[in-house]
Amino acid sequence: MDLVPWSRKEFFLVVWFLLLSFTCTLLVDVTHSAAHPDTRKVYIVYMGDKPKIDIPTTTTLPLHLNMLQNVVGSSNIEQEPLLLHSYKRSFNGFAAKLTEEEAQKMAGMAGVVSVFPSRKQKLHTTRSWNFIGFHENVKRSTVESDIIVGMIDSGVWPESASFSDAGFGPPPKKWKGTCQGLSNFTCNNKIIGARYYHNGRPFIKGDIKSPRDSDGHGTHTASTAAGNLVSKASLFVLGSGTARGGVPSARIAVYKVGWSDGISDDDILAAFDDAIADGVDILSLSLGKAEDDYFRDSISIGAFHALRKGILTSTAAGNDGPGPKTIANFAPWFLSVAATTIDREFVTKVQLGNQKIYEGIVTNTFDLKGKFYPLIHAGDAPNRKAGYDGSTSMKCKPGTLDHNLVKGKIVLCDGKNGYGAYFAGAVGVILQNRPVADVLDPLPMPASCLGLDSGNSIYHYINSTRNPTATIFKSTEDIDTLSPYVPSFSSRGPNPVTPNILKPDIAAPGASILAAWPPIAPVSAYPGDDRVASYNVISGTSMACPHATGVAAYVKSFHPNWTPAAIQSALITTAKPLSPDLNPEAEFAYGAGQIDPVRAPYPGLVYDATELDYIEFLCAQGYSTKLLQSITGHKSCCSSKTNYGALSDNLNYPSFALSSSNPNSISGVFNRTATNVGSPRSTYKAKVIGATKGLEIKVNPSILSFSSLGQKLSFQVTIKGSIHRKSSVSASLVFDDGTFQVRSPIVVYAIY
Repeated sequence: MDLVPWSRKEFFLVVWFLLLSFTCTLLVDVTHSAAHPDTRKVYIVYMGDKPKIDIPTTTTLPLHLNMLQNVVGSSNIEQEPLLLHSYKRSFNGFAAKLTEEEAQKMAGMAGVVSVFPSRKQKLHTTRSWNFIGFHENVKRSTVESDIIVGMIDSGVWPESASFSDAGFGPPPKKWKGTCQGLSNFTCNNKIIGARYYHNGRPFIKGDIKSPRDSDGHGTHTASTAAGNLVSKASLFVLGSGTARGGVPSARIAVYKVGWSDGISDDDILAAFDDAIADGVDILSLSLGKAEDDYFRDSISIGAFHALRKGILTSTAAGNDGPGPKTIANFAPWFLSVAATTIDREFVTKVQLGNQKIYEGIVTNTFDLKGKFYPLIHAGDAPNRKAGYDGSTSMKCKPGTLDHNLVKGKIVLCDGKNGYGAYFAGAVGVILQNRPVADVLDPLPMPASCLGLDSGNSIYHYINSTRNPTATIFKSTEDIDTLSPYVPSFSSRGPNPVTPNILKPDIAAPGASILAAWPPIAPVSAYPGDDRVASYNVISGTSMACPHATGVAAYVKSFHPNWTPAAIQSALITTAKPLSPDLNPEAEFAYGAGQIDPVRAPYPGLVYDATELDYIEFLCAQGYSTKLLQSITGHKSCCSSKTNYGALSDNLNYPSFALSSSNPNSISGVFNRTATNVGSPRSTYKAKVIGATKGLEIKVNPSILSFSSLGQKLSFQVTIKGSIHRKSSVSASLVFDDGTFQVRSPIVVYAIY
C-alpha cells in the first residue's frame, strides 16, 4: 500500500507522538506484562518501620541483600545487580528485580509486610490566590521562613525568579538534607535541598541527570505552593500580574521522580524515605494512581510514615473525572484535593468568512492577525492511502489526515486536542464536542474549543459554502461568573476502598493556573512548539494540590506543634461550601468545599487523630496485628473483643460519609471528639443544615462547653431514615460558638 508522502519534520513528529502515546498508555493502564513468567521486573519489598535498635543504616543493606540471595541465589545476583535501592532512613524495605515466583517467595519471608510491582504513577497564578481571598497583605507568621515544603515531582528550574533567595537567611537548623546538584544545578537559601531518583532503568535521551526540571510540571507546582512574589508575570501577556505561592517566605526541598518514561513507585518511596529524614514540614505530591490496598501503594505507605513523624502530605485527587470512584489518592492520613475553576477565563474567538463570531476556550497565544485561511472539516480529509476514512479522521488523531488536504488550512475537529491536524501541517484547529465545564491547556498552534452548538454551526457553514474560511484570534481574558465549580477532569469519589471516609477532602483552584515554567520546556509539552516562556498556564488537580499544600504550610507556620490530622481538620472544617447545582456529584466532586486560607489557621475546634487512631482504623479494615506491628514498630494489637466494624466509621475524621446497600433503611452512628483551639471558655451549639425529608440526623450532646484550650469533648452523630430513590443526599453539621463556625459535610449514599 502506498502512503501519502510526509515531510521529514512531519515524519519525525508523528513517530515521536506515537512513542509518547505508547508511553502514556503504559502510564494510564499500567497493564501486567504478558512476558515469560521468569522475566524479572522491579518489585517493592515493604518491611514497615525502621528497627527500633539504633543500628547504622549501612547494616540494612547486607540484610536486604541476604534476603535477596535467599530468594534468587547468589549466582543470579553476581550476574546482574538485582538490588536497586534500600529504604532505610524513615522506614524499612527495598526495591529489587524479581520474577513473579521470587516475589511470592519474598512475600512469605519473616518481617515482610507486602511485595508489589513498582508501577508507573501519573502526574495529575497570579489570580488564583486572590480569588480565594488570600491577598498579598494577609497576616504572616515569623515562623514561615522556617517552614520547609517538600515537593515530590519532576524537579525544579532553580534560576526562575520564583525561587530567588534574595533576602533569605540560611536554611533552618532542623534541615538535614542535601543538594544533589551536579555542574548544571545549584541550590540556594530558597531551594535548600534537591535530590533525584531514577532506579534500575536507563536514562532516555533528553532527560537531565539532576534535580533540574525539563518537563515543567515540578517547577509549576513548586512555585504555586511556595514561590516568591514576581511582578509582571504572564504567558505572553495573558494572565499578567504578580505570581506568588501560598507561603512565599517558606523554603523548598525538591525530590525529582518524574522522567520521560514516567514515575515509578520505587522512586517515590525513595523520595519519601529521604524527605521524612531530611526534616520537611509538609509534603506535596501532584501525582498518583488508585490502588485497592493501602500498603501496596507507594504514596499511602510514604504518607503514613510521614504522618508518624508529624508531616502532612497533600495529594492531587486525579484527572480521571467525572465518573464515580475515579479518585486516585484516598487514604485518610493524607489530604486529597479536587480542582475548581477561578473567575478568570481565557476566551478565544473564531471568526468565519461570513463574519459570524464564536467564542471558545483554549489559552491561545498565537496571533493570526486577522488573516483568513481555508477551513475544512477533518472528516473531509482522511488519509485514505493509510486506510483511514472520514469517521476516523474527524477525530484528528496523528496520521489519520491527508496532509495535502490539510496543510495551510484551519481544521474543524471532533477530537480532544487536534494534534493530528498539527502534525499534518494545519494552520490552526477548532475543536468541538468538549464538555462546557472543561478547560484546555495551550496547544502548539492557533486553537479554540467550542461547544456542540457552535461546532454544528461551523460544520453547516463548511458544507454550505463554496470556499469556507476562518481565522482564530489570540485569547483575551474574561470573567467566569459561575466560578468556582469543579471541572469535568477532576476525579470524583466516593472512596473506592473505605466508603465511609469521604474523599476528596477539599477543592482548590486548578484551572488555568499561571505559575513558573522552565524555558526549555515546550509551552504545550509537544515538540515543534518553540515558544519560550518563564510562566505558563495549565490545569489539573496537580495545580490544585500545591494550593492546598501552601495553605497547610501557612497553618503550620501559626501552629508548629499541630499534628497533621489537626491541620487537615482545620482545612476541611473552614472550607467554603460549593453549590451542588453546578456539580451534581456534590461532595464527591468537591469534598467540604473550596479551601479558605484566611480562616484555616483559626478553626475553633479540630478533629485530631493520633497514630494509634489510624492503627485502630486499619484494624477495622482487616489488617492483622502482626502486619501492623511490623509497619509501626508498636506492640499494640487488634483486640478480638473490640468491634472494629464500628470503628471503621469512627476514625476521628472531620467529615461524615455513610454508605448503605438499602436506601430505604439507613442507619449509622459516628463517634467524634473535638479539641478546643479557639477561645479558652466557649460554648458550641450543634446545628444540622440541609437534612432531607425522611432522614433524621441527631447530635448528642448538642452543646459542647469548653473551659480551656486543648480540652477535648466527645459527641455522637446518629443518622436514621431513608433517602428513597435518591442516589445520595447531603447535609452538614455546624458547631457555632458565635465566633467560630466549625462545619463538617455529611453525605449519605446508596451502594448498588
